[in-house]
Amino acid sequence: MNRETDPDGISVVMPAYNAAKTIGRAIESVLEQTYGCLELIVIDDCSTDGSLEIARTYAERDERIRILRHEINEGVSAARNRGVNAAQYSWIAFLDSDDYWLPTKLEAQMCAVSKNENCALCFTASAFIDSKGHSSDYVLQVPERVTYARLLSQNIISCSSVLARREDLLAHPMACNPMIHEDYAVWLSLLKEYPCALGVNEPLLVYQVSTESKSGNKLRAARMQWNTYRYCQLSVARSVIHYSAYAMRNMKKYRSIRRGMKKQGTKSGDE
Repeated sequence: MNRETDPDGISVVMPAYNAAKTIGRAIESVLEQTYGCLELIVIDDCSTDGSLEIARTYAERDERIRILRHEINEGVSAARNRGVNAAQYSWIAFLDSDDYWLPTKLEAQMCAVSKNENCALCFTASAFIDSKGHSSDYVLQVPERVTYARLLSQNIISCSSVLARREDLLAHPMACNPMIHEDYAVWLSLLKEYPCALGVNEPLLVYQVSTESKSGNKLRAARMQWNTYRYCQLSVARSVIHYSAYAMRNMKKYRSIRRGMKKQGTKSGDE
């Protein structure tokens, strides 16, 4: 593989830490993509539950998969940054090891960016499941374009849905700071340089909601949101304005996800 001869190739970066229950599903969703020119880089962040062995089993069967391993747990930002640095293609797609994609995800995004080269990145709508695999009938819809000003009020860009240029991510690596939303800070930085990010309003990402993740703990996530504004050098006054909008929209989103889970649970129980 050579990114100079394959300028439209995609390197999928998948950090993994103790994800034995879900990593197989995530890897298979990459291998099933209708977009053919890709590689998958799995960065095992010193897992202790067999995640590495599962990833290696897939790598033995498919030469498009490469495995990197951290000898100590360095965190998701370091894992993503290492994957971007190791990538052989000019486009990067992120996928967390507990999420998965629908088969046309990358193809739809490459089609979108081919029509608008002056964009910061491309992202998609999201469907949701819980850790037991129960789905929600709520879908996070996304607009066709998002600007810096719009993104300040709500981060509707899920990292596992993002497709971005490798050169931009090398210039804006994720901060290894556990008290901010490191991916959100990168999207904001890129939108200071580009007029917009492109949204594909199809739920091509299936996002697993987990109370054990950083974003799953709502109080901690709220603190991280505030810290991200300050990390991005917003004034206190501007941070307060955007944080208020974020809080209202985020509460509405998670209420909708929970209601959707309950509806689907009721339907399943009735059948």
